[in-house]
Order: sequence, then C-alpha cells, then structure tokens
Amino acid sequence: MCLENHWGLTTSVDHLIRIFKGVNSPWLKMNVDTGNYPGDPYEGLKALAPYASIVQAKTYQGGGVWYSLDLDYKRIAGILREAGFKGWISLEMEGKEPAETAVPKAYKILRDAFTE
Repeated sequence: MCLENHWGLTTSVDHLIRIFKGVNSPWLKMNVDTGNYPGDPYEGLKALAPYASIVQAKTYQGGGVWYSLDLDYKRIAGILREAGFKGWISLEMEGKEPAETAVPKAYKILRDAFTE
C-alpha cells in the first residue's frame, strides 16, 4: 500500500512523514507525486525521496487543467538518484494537449531526464 503526498491530510511533507513513520509497517510505502507540493517541490521531493517506492511524474503539455508547473525533471532525477530511489516512475499527464501528442512529448522529457 502507498501513501501519497496530496492535498488535505497529507499536504504537509512533515505531517506526511510523521504519519508514515507512525504506521511503521513494511507494507506501507510512499507514492511521491511531483506536482503535489504547496511550496518548493524540490525540497519536498528531497524529504520524501528516501521513502518512495513509486514516483508520479506530472506533466502539463498544453497548459494544466487545474494549474501548471514547470518542473525540472533532470533536477528531480538527480534528487531521486541521490536518495537511492530504484522504483518506478509513472507518467501522469494533466495537460490540455491531446494525449496522442502530449504523452510522447512527456515520455521523451522523462526518458531524457532519467537516462544517464
């Protein structure tokens, strides 16, 4: 089971880590979403990366539906590498551009960032 940094109860990175550590179960991991931070996403990612088993990489081709972020995925890849992350990266496309063209673009961004 994974706990995701999201809005509401898990908005605060510090609160999320307290919940995670409080459960203290080998069955609980973290699903770290690159787009769900109220402040600096890179600082939030640094704090959560050691606990991540999967990372949802948000992309916003064509502008976001709810909001847009210009995320530096090379920087994010470095943060995850430094934390020893060996899990999955899932592409989460939230942009207005049609999936037929947006997903290949987003995939290339992620592939380039996460391939050394």
